[in-house]
Amino acid sequence: MSLRDFGPNELIFLLMATRWTILLALIGFAGGGVIGLVIAALRVAPLPALRWLAGGYIQFFMGTPILIQLFMAYYGSSLLGFRPDPWVSAALTFSLNGGAFFGEIFRGSIEAVPKGQWEAATALGFRFLPTLRLVILPQAVKLMLPPTVGFMVQIVKTTSVASLIGLTELARAATQVNTVTFQPVLVFGTVSVIYFMLCWPLSLYAGYLERKVGQGLRVRTKQPLLLAG
Repeated sequence: MSLRDFGPNELIFLLMATRWTILLALIGFAGGGVIGLVIAALRVAPLPALRWLAGGYIQFFMGTPILIQLFMAYYGSSLLGFRPDPWVSAALTFSLNGGAFFGEIFRGSIEAVPKGQWEAATALGFRFLPTLRLVILPQAVKLMLPPTVGFMVQIVKTTSVASLIGLTELARAATQVNTVTFQPVLVFGTVSVIYFMLCWPLSLYAGYLERKVGQGLRVRTKQPLLLAG
């Protein structure tokens, strides 16, 4: 028997919890993006040891469930003498996990830039990092955007696992509301709509960017290669 019915107060509670879902997704996006750039740079570095190190990082985080990674960050922190904190653990996990996926996205975009651009920069006396920063990345950014925005959808949906360590985001808030209303179809149906409203615009934007980049590539193939800058 339910303690109360699902009403405006419960809906407001879910909407208020949505802000934490959005914040966690933004943290994962920003932190993962920064880490991903570093990983991508290591993946295309001239030193084999750096490529191997970055490859191992990617294999670990892409080859293990994010839930296990989250538990390792949350419960493992106590072994290091720290008090487990849901927000710190979730932010760290989503940043590190996102860094592996973004690293592969960025690496693919970097390697899609014609090799002639690397050769031209080398001929002008550029070293690896200046070439990557000044020549390759400005051209690769347009290729990165569609899959990067698309992966943001995955981050938003995956934030629900943070509820298992006590973080009161949208999924945990839904469980709490369902406990007092005992109306799972209505509660989780509402939550599904909220997740959809968060992810749908991102999916549309990713599709738009993909079409735009595709048009740009068709035009580019008809033009001679020029050194960026």
